[in-house]
Amino acid sequence: MNTAVRPYQSYVYAYPHKTAYRELKDRPALRELWAGEPKNALSLYLHIPFCEVRCGFCNLFTRIGAPDELTGRYLAALDRQATAVRDALDEAADGGGTRFVAAAFGGGTPTFLTADELDRLCDIAEKRMGADLRAVPLSVEASPATATADRLAVLAGRGTTRLSLGIQSFVDAEARAAVRPQRRADVEAALARIRDARIPVLNIDLIYGIEGQTADTWRVSLDAALAWRPEELYLYPLYIRPLTGLGRIGAEADAAWDSRRLQLYRQGRDHLVEHGYEQVSMRMFRRKDAPKQASDDYACQTDGMIGLGCGARSYTSALHYSFDYAVDMREIRSIIDDYTATDDFSRAEVGRYVDADEARRRHLLQSLLQAEGMPLADYADRFGTPPADDFPAELDRFAARGWLDDTAGPGLLRLSPEGLAHSDALGPELFSDSVRAAMAAYEMK
Repeated sequence: MNTAVRPYQSYVYAYPHKTAYRELKDRPALRELWAGEPKNALSLYLHIPFCEVRCGFCNLFTRIGAPDELTGRYLAALDRQATAVRDALDEAADGGGTRFVAAAFGGGTPTFLTADELDRLCDIAEKRMGADLRAVPLSVEASPATATADRLAVLAGRGTTRLSLGIQSFVDAEARAAVRPQRRADVEAALARIRDARIPVLNIDLIYGIEGQTADTWRVSLDAALAWRPEELYLYPLYIRPLTGLGRIGAEADAAWDSRRLQLYRQGRDHLVEHGYEQVSMRMFRRKDAPKQASDDYACQTDGMIGLGCGARSYTSALHYSFDYAVDMREIRSIIDDYTATDDFSRAEVGRYVDADEARRRHLLQSLLQAEGMPLADYADRFGTPPADDFPAELDRFAARGWLDDTAGPGLLRLSPEGLAHSDALGPELFSDSVRAAMAAYEMK
């Protein structure tokens, strides 16, 4: 372990982070934002901000329960937003059409919705937005308690190609320690229902670093997951974040915990590779014979995304935008209430403009954190300069720490196994000073 750098600093799955977003004073019209933007290879994301329980580690934008027919009001608002967004895209068509090449339902827990509500959600994606869910990869997140046969039948019938199940641990005591009340027997029953639904790709999420977890109990969860031969597995390090259940009880990270998590990561990585899985990123592992889920003509570094729902982001080349972000339950409830009462969804409200420097950082970060690495020609073709010219200090630092693969060849920038292991330290080092300052000034709520 590199003792000079803490390996677990921040999970970077999008850049800039939402805590760097701010209220957009100009409230730009969506039709203006999307005018001139390529729209022939977009990703569509629908956000459902409801869960039956909130896990102790969760800092996602989600609330527990949905009283007083809140899900119905939320879906009605989602429908209004979809109509406004599609109208804006059509107005900004510039002679070309809008085409979606991937779709996802996330949360929260999309399967918190009833079977009929999931049908309505699919209708919004298809009839309002024009996404052909049976022709593109469609990923849906679920929990064991909500992966019921009727819900799964709807999802399978509407073209779902990937079902991601958040299990975290097959050991009941560890699930309780993570403030995730569930029993292994119920988890196994949910997995059986998913396999019976014949959705092509099953993903299982596991977490390492839970209090009381050992190498032996981690092996129990890994082997229990492997018994179902999931096409994908995600191994997440446990984080303790402000305003979460674990954060409120005063748990803190220290060097010993960092070391234990790193050991468990390496154990999990090696175990999955031994059982026929290839590493895609620090977190993601895919069975070698599994069907590919990503569209061949979509690249997260360059192509746009349309997000619907109060916790979703949308990306143009110049602006990333969303609604307000919160972790505290009272704030989340207020934001959801405001969302369901909104009639005019024609403008962007909260976001961050992305200049040329930030675009370079985003491209390098999102490419480098993938195990396959980044072709240098892709970066140079887009920006006109090699990454070594734009980020000499950062890349020299990464090389000095042994994080770059010096066997990758002259045309490829790729992380070494140690670099992948330190993805959550490497990613934040590519943040700009202005994004760091905005994140530091963000008032967590």
